[in-house]
Amino acid sequence: MIDIRTRESLAHRNHGWLDTRFHFSFADYHDPDRMGWGHLRVWNDDHIAARSGFPPHPHRDMEIVTFVHSGAISHQDSLGNRGRTEAGDVQVMSAGTGITHAEYNLEDEATTLFQLWIIPDRAGERPSWGTRAFPRADRSGEWTVLASGTPEADDALPIRADARVMAATLMAGESLRFEADPARHQYLVAVDGRYRVNGREAAARDGVAITGEEAIEVEAIEDAELVLVDSR
Repeated sequence: MIDIRTRESLAHRNHGWLDTRFHFSFADYHDPDRMGWGHLRVWNDDHIAARSGFPPHPHRDMEIVTFVHSGAISHQDSLGNRGRTEAGDVQVMSAGTGITHAEYNLEDEATTLFQLWIIPDRAGERPSWGTRAFPRADRSGEWTVLASGTPEADDALPIRADARVMAATLMAGESLRFEADPARHQYLVAVDGRYRVNGREAAARDGVAITGEEAIEVEAIEDAELVLVDSR
């Protein structure tokens, strides 16, 4: 089953400093048919204006993965962590027993990013945060695992969930296959570019919800950067 959810069908909120679209129910947006996909609970597509951002706020028992595709995001939290995640790179926060953090775009240009929330398998553990560079050239034509519940096997940032967050870049005309477990859930979004998923066409920022498939064949119609989550 492949359900293509066009960008225009997503919930849209524009707060001036933040222009965002919600793939699933979030904040004041509630849709009983879009409460998540497997253990993927949130996928927000954020455009954050220069010199603005999210002031300190708390989280608990959630794995939060931030994929930056332009600009940079600066993080600080109640554990004393501070860091800056640039375009193409990823940060992961395991909220665990509770953490307060702030995220600011301290740049002189807008920052765009995907923020994903994944329901953890284990609750009540110590919170943590980390960031890592993932050069786009290293994922040309192949899936690179960015965050994983089995990081020792995937050479990725750790999350406390039976899930993997992956990315790939394809040139127009190139294709890429993902061997899927039909019992699991996959969710695919392109940062840019049109592409086909098992013969179905999708555009940049559309959400492609997949389950019940043994393989996912992605063919780039245009140059495309893709982010894929595979979860229970």
